[in-house]
Amino acid sequence: MAKSMDARLLAAQVAIDNALNNADVQTYLAGYGYDSTRLNEGKTLLAAAQQLHQKQTAEYGEQFAATTALQSAWEQADAEYMRCVKVARVALKSDRSADQKLALDGKRKVTISGWIVQAKQFYANALTDASILAKLMQYGITQQKLQAGQQQVAQVESANIAQKKEKGEAQQATQERDAAIEKLDDWVSDFIAIARVALEEKPQLLEKLGILEATPGVSRPRTKKAPVDSEPAEA
Repeated sequence: MAKSMDARLLAAQVAIDNALNNADVQTYLAGYGYDSTRLNEGKTLLAAAQQLHQKQTAEYGEQFAATTALQSAWEQADAEYMRCVKVARVALKSDRSADQKLALDGKRKVTISGWIVQAKQFYANALTDASILAKLMQYGITQQKLQAGQQQVAQVESANIAQKKEKGEAQQATQERDAAIEKLDDWVSDFIAIARVALEEKPQLLEKLGILEATPGVSRPRTKKAPVDSEPAEA
């Protein structure tokens, strides 16, 4: 099973920090090219990945908040809009021109973009057509109610824009985080492979780095080689 981002970062931190903080480990690693400078390169990659991981988490939190705000605004605006539509269908049932202007026929749009266009059309034309407004007022749909509904639609439109912005930022943060962790994973993979060689005779030091056992399929049991000048066994 693939490790989670948190687990990968923690494993990298244990390996790098414990290597930097243990003189014995550094002595062995230095013989294979992993001196303090090279280890600090890994620590820099780790710090960048951790920072971007935290940023990605925060960005998704902001996206979720923006989505919740959009959903709430949409539900409230749609409830008022549908009340107005139902009344308008009665008040304007014999006025085909008004029916077209307010888009009263057919189903309401289910997508946020479609709904915004449909609702904006309804309120704008209801408020600018004196004849339609007069008929609606006979059923309690006043100019003030229509203006209030229009303002609700505007709030939904603003919330939708904000949600898309947060979604884009969250996706960008994810890409940046993934790229940083990929670089870190690559560095850690090489480091662990070299550490297994450098500390082969010091398993307790490997454990300090969080390296408990060899990767399956990588290491193989040693077999004793026959002397170079040995004769082949007779059949």
